[in-house]
Amino acid sequence: MSVVTIRDLHTGSTARIAPALGFNCFEFRVAHAGAFIDVLDAVPGFADGGQRASGSGIPILFPFPNRIRQGRFTWAGQAYVIPGSDKWGNAIHGFCLDRPWRVIDVGPDFVTGQFQLSVDAPDRLSFWPADFVLEVTYELIHNRLRANFRIANPSAIDLPWGLGTHPYFKLPLGAGSRVQDCTIDAPVSHCWELIDCLPTGKIVPAPEEKDLREGVYPALLQLDDVYTGVGCAGPQFECTIIDEPAGLQITQTCPPIFRELVAFTPPDRNAVCLEPYTCPTDAINLAAQGLETGWRTLSPGSEFHTWIDLTAGPILV
Repeated sequence: MSVVTIRDLHTGSTARIAPALGFNCFEFRVAHAGAFIDVLDAVPGFADGGQRASGSGIPILFPFPNRIRQGRFTWAGQAYVIPGSDKWGNAIHGFCLDRPWRVIDVGPDFVTGQFQLSVDAPDRLSFWPADFVLEVTYELIHNRLRANFRIANPSAIDLPWGLGTHPYFKLPLGAGSRVQDCTIDAPVSHCWELIDCLPTGKIVPAPEEKDLREGVYPALLQLDDVYTGVGCAGPQFECTIIDEPAGLQITQTCPPIFRELVAFTPPDRNAVCLEPYTCPTDAINLAAQGLETGWRTLSPGSEFHTWIDLTAGPILV
């Protein structure tokens, strides 16, 4: 299966993207001290196909991240049903992560992929109120991998949307380290109360043992939590994974449009997921109940741009 490899010519850092597998960036290797830091985790053989689309690398979640209850919602007076795909019959993770994308531009250190619902998944067009175009450009700048997102509405009606990514970060970061030595932290103060992975609509303080502001050891926890209450000291915020014995860290930097963060410890994997979302799980239905969720609409002919950065290197003090 075709894979695009991009490389930073100054450092030798590389990233590999699989356009046919949801434009998934499944490998990011940062050159450091004569070796490489493997930032992302992917199951063996992922690039060959046949693996779970949401289980490796950086799945891209659009036009809704996480779940929609029973795949059912109403928009502008019309009822919609998306076939359920999780064990509870909920729709999950949008329409883009398990279909091929088109590569529309590529260079030594960048690649741009495009997905249009009516073109690349026309069988799913009836499941959503409007057509959409999603473009993602991955670019390497030294030890930084930037993802630039462009969302466009080619329809004659408003496009409802939420965006998220589902990155799997490999643990530990150093060859001589242990998973048990790695910590994660993020400036999030509250959680959406969940029942069977779906929000009840209630927001509660993050429990002490899962308070990411203090730093936690993911190896000691079972995490599958939707955090909110992002604290930004400036125009962006950071989540970090620190391997103290190795002296290394991964930093994920996002603008505050990503107002939710899902923390997930995949079972039987030396990995942790820190997933930035623009809205919580089932946001389209929560918004219909009058709750503030960050659920967005894009008017006809309009577009929206945002970004996420990943870096890896020595622990910053």
